[in-house]
Amino acid sequence: MPITTCIFDAYGTLFDVAAAARAAAAEPGRERFARHWPAIAEKWRLKQLQYTWLRAVMGEHIGFWQVTQDGLDWALEAEGLQDDADLRDRLLQLYWELEAYPEVPDMLAALKADGRNTAILSNGAPDMLDGAVRSAGIGDRLDDVLSVESVGIFKPARVVYDLVGQRFGCPPEEVLFVSSNGWDACAAAGYGFRTVWVNRAGEPVDRLPAAPEAQLSDLSGIPAMVRG
Repeated sequence: MPITTCIFDAYGTLFDVAAAARAAAAEPGRERFARHWPAIAEKWRLKQLQYTWLRAVMGEHIGFWQVTQDGLDWALEAEGLQDDADLRDRLLQLYWELEAYPEVPDMLAALKADGRNTAILSNGAPDMLDGAVRSAGIGDRLDDVLSVESVGIFKPARVVYDLVGQRFGCPPEEVLFVSSNGWDACAAAGYGFRTVWVNRAGEPVDRLPAAPEAQLSDLSGIPAMVRG
């Protein structure tokens, strides 16, 4: 069955989640932070994800923006930088302006030129996602931006993946789901989507009930894959 609809995770897939910390580290006067920024970026992202999973299991949903702040606060304290309020404010500001990976605009444009539906499906809150899409200048290449806020639980809950069929009226086997998160790609495969894991770091596949159909090191090969 041909792929009619291409769905992308947002953070870490289309948008570089390390960009906020990297940009702050390059600013004048942040020499101390520059020594810590790779660790901050890694720990921030890890805790952000862990808090989504834990809140989903506990039934304690809260918006992704609060989860993002909580993850940053943990990371800053882990690196001994919890007292730098200006740094915290700056990092959070920059998170609304994340860079897209370089191949993203042309990749999405190619999919649209081929007549595919394109959309984001993300744990992110609608306002956060709108800010990232505007900052990256890719709004004209997307048919929709779908957020978990409409169902009140984070991925990988199945009701989140249900949003794709509800929006586009397509069966799962017509959907290519693309994520940089191995657990997300595995869960989407188990749901019935065709899946690609964008494995930029060359990590092992997660030991979960299902596995992604394919792996790529970046997104540039997606249009050719969809064409078959």
